[in-house]
Amino acid sequence: MHPNPMITMLSDFGDRDIYVGVMKGVISQINPELRVIDLTHQIPPQNIAAARFCLMNVYPYFPDGTVHLAVVDPGVGGKRRAIAVEFANGFVVGPDNGIFSGLLSQSPAIAVVELTNSDYWRTPQPSRTFHGRDIFAPVAAHLASGVALTELGNPIHSEALVQLDISACLLTETGIVGSIQYIDHFGNLVTNIPGNYVQGKTWYIKAAGLTMIGCETYSDVSVGDAMVQSTRPRAIALVESHGWVEIAITSGNAQSQLQIQLGDMVELAFES
Repeated sequence: MHPNPMITMLSDFGDRDIYVGVMKGVISQINPELRVIDLTHQIPPQNIAAARFCLMNVYPYFPDGTVHLAVVDPGVGGKRRAIAVEFANGFVVGPDNGIFSGLLSQSPAIAVVELTNSDYWRTPQPSRTFHGRDIFAPVAAHLASGVALTELGNPIHSEALVQLDISACLLTETGIVGSIQYIDHFGNLVTNIPGNYVQGKTWYIKAAGLTMIGCETYSDVSVGDAMVQSTRPRAIALVESHGWVEIAITSGNAQSQLQIQLGDMVELAFES
C-alpha cells in the first residue's frame, strides 16, 4: 500500500442528493484512514465527454498511487463493463464507457481488469442502478488499501476498452482544424488543440462566423475590444492553464453569448 493512500471522486451526482455521501460511507467502512478528495460532482448529467476531459487534466497533479474513482454511468446495469486500470502513477476505477479514453490517449495502461471478483464489492448482489455504491467505491477503497489489481477481476486488453468518438485536431496548410471538447463553469470553450502548437506565433481562431485573436491572458484586451472582425459579442482565444486553446469572453460567458456547442468545429490559423 502507498504510504499516503488517497482516493479522488468525480461524478455527475451533484450535491443535492445522498449519493456521494453514501459512497464515502462505503469507503470509510472499508478503510477509515483513506483520504478522499472530491474533484467535482457537477459533471453535467450523463456527460461522459466532460468527465473524460476533467480526468485527463487532473491526473498529473496527484501523488503516485492515487486511485481515481469516476462515476458518470448512463449505462449502469447494462452490458458495459466495470473496470479498474493501472497507470504508471496511479489507478482509475469506473465504467468502461469511454470515460478514461482521454487519459489512455496520454498515458499507456500497465494493466486492466474487469471487476468480476464480488469479494471486493459491497454485496455480491449489487443494485442495478447504483454501481458507484456497490462496486466502484468498495473496489477503489480496497485498491487504495493495498489489494493487488489482479485480485479484483479478470484481465482484459487496454485496446478493447471503449473509446469516445472525439476527433483529433488536424494540421492544415494554414493552421489547425479542431473542435470544442469541453465547456467549463464560466462558459469558456475548450478546444482539442494543444497550446504548444501556438507558442511563439501570432494566431487567431475562426468559429461560428467569428474571428478571435490569440492572446496571452484574459486581460490582454479590454472588455468589448477583443474581436478582430465582428460586431457580435466580443471574444478572445488563449491557452488556458490546462494547456488547451480555448475561446473566452472577457467578463462574459462565451458558450451562451456565441452559441457554440460541444463538438462544434473551430479553425486556428497563423499569421504569415
